[in-house]
Amino acid sequence: MYNTLLLPDLREMLQENDAASLSEFCNALHPAVVAEVLEALSNEDVWRVLANCPLRRQVEIFEFIPLQRQVELVDSVDRERLSNLLQEMSSDDRVDLLEEMDPDQVERILPLIAQAERSDIRKLLSYPEGSAGSIMTTEYATLPEGITVGEALNLLRLQAPNRETIYYVYVIDSQRTLKGFVSLRRLILARTSTPIAEIMDRDVISVRVDDDQEQAARELARYDFLAIPVVDHENHLVGIITHDDVLDVLQEEATEDAHLQGAVAPLENSYLSTPLLTIAWKRGGWLLVLFAAAFLTSHALKHYSNVSTQYEWLVFFIPLVIASGGNAGSQTATLVIRTMALGEMNAGHNYRLVRRECVVGGMLGVGLALFGFVLARTLLPSLEASIISITVALIVLTGTMIGSLLPIIVKQVGLDPALMSTPLIAAVLDVFGIVLYYNVAMVILSGRS
Repeated sequence: MYNTLLLPDLREMLQENDAASLSEFCNALHPAVVAEVLEALSNEDVWRVLANCPLRRQVEIFEFIPLQRQVELVDSVDRERLSNLLQEMSSDDRVDLLEEMDPDQVERILPLIAQAERSDIRKLLSYPEGSAGSIMTTEYATLPEGITVGEALNLLRLQAPNRETIYYVYVIDSQRTLKGFVSLRRLILARTSTPIAEIMDRDVISVRVDDDQEQAARELARYDFLAIPVVDHENHLVGIITHDDVLDVLQEEATEDAHLQGAVAPLENSYLSTPLLTIAWKRGGWLLVLFAAAFLTSHALKHYSNVSTQYEWLVFFIPLVIASGGNAGSQTATLVIRTMALGEMNAGHNYRLVRRECVVGGMLGVGLALFGFVLARTLLPSLEASIISITVALIVLTGTMIGSLLPIIVKQVGLDPALMSTPLIAAVLDVFGIVLYYNVAMVILSGRS
């Protein structure tokens, strides 16, 4: 939307080299809006626009530009300007960018950055990808325990310009051990002579630096915090995770689960910026697995070819039978995987979940079986229609059981439950459906003969 409205004017400013208007464009609009419009420009023109605003504003705009485009931009700028930009960036956004850059390029850049910043960068880069440490920021406010509220406010005024957030202030000792925290609101409302120790919360909810980032995100969301502290194994405060970082994590995890449940290997970058060969590779692997599963269905059909030849009408209802099982299984898998993703269940809930799905599967199976019997009866005698009805009931029950069990089993072995994609569940149930269908038919029809 903003591109359509602002891009023509911005191009005209660049063409006329109107520094005053370019400066107003950068400073008057929200950084996210500016970043959105800049995405349509060449790398050279992006830097020309950013040159018309202070470094702090440049960084604010730059951090809203998508990560892959940031990498392209840093490749096209001189080292001095890049070092200034990196030093001013927030620590977590800076590390995200450096992780995407070529390691050799990172080593060439680091000597241009101040020693304190270099140490911070190397420490954050050392944490495993996907851990709480990899998404935390080290720009947090701290206070010693043995001071008054008045002294604390004076210290905060000094710290605030270089901190990402000061709404939560963490109380530490001389060894940086986390003792508690106090909100800015409580500080402002307290008397200046009150000791910090009297108003701080000592029951601190924190995450470990090596915890999974998704777990850290769930903890912050669970307690509705603006930020959550990150500690090491000795309870030393090493960073904080803020709500904006959690939104990025949750979006990333949701996107990954959506890709996996659609039988697509997760894309590392946006769809439009991912090369076509990469997309084909990530989709092709899953398609090959599903193709093999479909071959098993064909093999099952061949196995029962004699029955199909003797009772041709059985073939007409194959799509109805296997679709019922696949749809039921996919529904169950979606519910179970989402429940796991939201952290609403643990290992102790597995039996209860499977039991509930069996009950629901039985209810759905009976309902669809009755409906299927009515439909089949319009084309077949009662006995043949009962084959359709019984098979639908059994395959729906089987589908719900498989759809609930497979994600649980996958999680138990340490993999992502979302690997049990709905197309894969449906493909597995196609084979079960064929086997059930023909065996039910043979049992009932043999009894008649």
